[in-house]
Amino acid sequence: MRIAVIGAKGLPPKQGGIEHYCAELYPRIIKQGHSVDLFARNSYTDFQGRQPYDFRGVQVKNLPGLNIKGADALITSALGVIAASGKRYDIIHFHASGPSLFTALSKVVSKAKIVVTCHGLDWQRSKWGNLSSNIILYGEKAAVKFADRIIVVSEALKQHFSQTYNRNTIYIPGAPASYSNSDLNFSYGKALGLCKGRYIVFLGRLVPEKCPDLLVKAFLQLKSPGWKLVLVGGISDTKEFTASLLKTVSANSNILMTGELWGARKAEIIRGAGLFVLPSNVEGLPLAMLEAMREGIPVVASDIAPHKQLIGTNRGILFRDGSIDACANKLEWAIQNYRELSKLALNAQNHVKTYYSWERISAEHLRLYKDLLELNQLKQTVLQARVRILATDDER
Repeated sequence: MRIAVIGAKGLPPKQGGIEHYCAELYPRIIKQGHSVDLFARNSYTDFQGRQPYDFRGVQVKNLPGLNIKGADALITSALGVIAASGKRYDIIHFHASGPSLFTALSKVVSKAKIVVTCHGLDWQRSKWGNLSSNIILYGEKAAVKFADRIIVVSEALKQHFSQTYNRNTIYIPGAPASYSNSDLNFSYGKALGLCKGRYIVFLGRLVPEKCPDLLVKAFLQLKSPGWKLVLVGGISDTKEFTASLLKTVSANSNILMTGELWGARKAEIIRGAGLFVLPSNVEGLPLAMLEAMREGIPVVASDIAPHKQLIGTNRGILFRDGSIDACANKLEWAIQNYRELSKLALNAQNHVKTYYSWERISAEHLRLYKDLLELNQLKQTVLQARVRILATDDER
């Protein structure tokens, strides 16, 4: 099969769940004998030329865009559809709702089957203004109308498409990204003034819907001494929000902002944490939380539906979404009852190992692709048979 991918910023992944998702999924599909071209934004990649480059077998094709909030993704996606029309792809796979606005164009310019993966209700994210939110919502509606198949990464998203559009979707979750080997001596963590097992870590983009500001305020209410808070992540069209957050934490030596971390340093900081906290009010299926669960780090999270799916009743602690006091109370309880929380973390680790593997996910994608193409071939065979019958009737 020849597969085109549209909607990911680029590879290798720097930030963003979609990019890490693609970095894990498509190299595995390539190992099964298929080809994958991923149309990327040249503003994201380190390769500015027009020539494609290789990422673990994926051919990454740079496309121009505009360095304007929201416009870059749309322009690159449109150009990706046009570029894909010049080649005979079997599957064009869109990731996220915004890029899916161009599924209709794909139907016109290509004979490929169209697949869309919805990673979250992006139009709900507070970083977008009304115009951008509406465009992204139109993309979601376009996917419902024009995609041959829609994949969702959480049960909550499956329910959304069923209740809102009466559209059946296929649930295929993400899985945690592979981690590098990390320094057993915890050298980077020590350089930051951290003590293993005595800090809370937040991993994600510093954007309003992930609520790092709520976590900071809750942390400042803690009565347990000796703990620190580490915010790991970069910005994403949210400079004003990040500046305000930085102003809040700059006066407190127990709160650190590391920026984005990759490779061994990221692995070291996550593995050394005493607690992983995700206070988001909007998520699809948070890969960062899956990573922490796989590493056996106890999790505290807001009680939104995707978090409930992962945490369940015995794999972590949930607090009331949007409540600083509820977050602070659960953090305090977790610190004071760490032995009990560790048992929940072990349950979570076993759960992730059982149900969230990239091998299983890649197999399910290939099955979906093949089913689509076989169904298409069957339709063509039936159509040809009907034409032959009509031709025979005319001859008679």
